[in-house]
Amino acid sequence: MTWSADEMMTVAAARVLRGDSRCFVGIGLPSTAANLARRTHAPDLVLVYESGTIGAKPDRLPLSIGDGVLAETADAVVSVPEMFNYWLQPGRIGIGFLGAAQIDRYANINTTVIGDDYAGPRVRLPGAGGAPEIAASCGEVIVVVRQSARTFVDRVDFVTSVGHGKGPGDRERLGLRGRGPVLVITDLGVLEPDPDDRELTLTRVHPGVTAEQAVAATGWPLRVAATMTTTEPPSEAELTALRALTGSQETT
Repeated sequence: MTWSADEMMTVAAARVLRGDSRCFVGIGLPSTAANLARRTHAPDLVLVYESGTIGAKPDRLPLSIGDGVLAETADAVVSVPEMFNYWLQPGRIGIGFLGAAQIDRYANINTTVIGDDYAGPRVRLPGAGGAPEIAASCGEVIVVVRQSARTFVDRVDFVTSVGHGKGPGDRERLGLRGRGPVLVITDLGVLEPDPDDRELTLTRVHPGVTAEQAVAATGWPLRVAATMTTTEPPSEAELTALRALTGSQETT
């Protein structure tokens, strides 16, 4: 079977979710990846959505965090204040899955405005939602986003969700509980923060992608790991489950 770049990205993101972890899921690509993981290798994965649903098991992709299928299939539904005050902020959620409109070399995320003028931006985006708290308090964060120089920028126009700030020690100085972004999974490959200075480094490319393509799709001089690897291609079972979930008939 053949696959698209988006399918490879989604499968790669799904694979990092294991066991019965509690995963705080954002709508869009993160939701697709998390639901794929639950349908394949991680049936006990606990999906948590911002609207207050815990252990949701949707039979289709939810349209929003308020989609009724989440509450109908959840193990429990709690209030939004309880979700944040009891579950998220005290560190009871292991993994946060987030998307981004912009992301910089230290994995800081912008989903607020494009342009330097907050009052009169070029584009006003959907906003923060629960992303700042997810980025601050989950045990670790995984970002799923398509890679281009427009999205991967040297400095985000607005810091909606702190990744690693300006480098080592910034999260600790801000009092952020979680480890922050540990993986950025794109349609080209996988980036990870350098253990010393926290700058994102390309550590893996997807099949058919070169390091040069990833560098060209980044708005700063992207580092490339000396021992870069290649992602295992999607299996037939993974693609079948993904296409059943999304309703896609894609074969190229």
